[in-house]
Amino acid sequence: MFLLKPRWSDLDAYNHVNNVTWLEYLQEARVDMLFVHAPDRGAEGLAEGVLVVRAEIDYKRAMVFRQAPYPIEMWVAKVGGASFTVAYEIADDDGVGNRLVYGRASTVLAPVDMASGRPRRLTPVESEVLQRFVE
Repeated sequence: MFLLKPRWSDLDAYNHVNNVTWLEYLQEARVDMLFVHAPDRGAEGLAEGVLVVRAEIDYKRAMVFRQAPYPIEMWVAKVGGASFTVAYEIADDDGVGNRLVYGRASTVLAPVDMASGRPRRLTPVESEVLQRFVE
């Protein structure tokens, strides 16, 4: 789980987190997974270069500025030969046992050889590490 606290600059004219900012939130959570957790498990190559191929967000409820951070649950939904999909859910408990879902999203990511700028296949170690995040 990744905890993210909105900033005043994230709000739009309607006083809620702007829809474009949601992509930044997903990126911050994904960077934590790929730059901290994946290298700790032996998949350093994922921190060296991964491109977003596709992003989808289903907005369920407006996020507003608040002191408490929003939790972002994330997991790997699919591992392919040259790409993988990360799924996200931004949700928390309302304090009386109800789950409030703010949004669900997914990003398809492809590893890239940074020297050539070209996509590459996942290594066996990277695939194995990503499989550990599958839920």
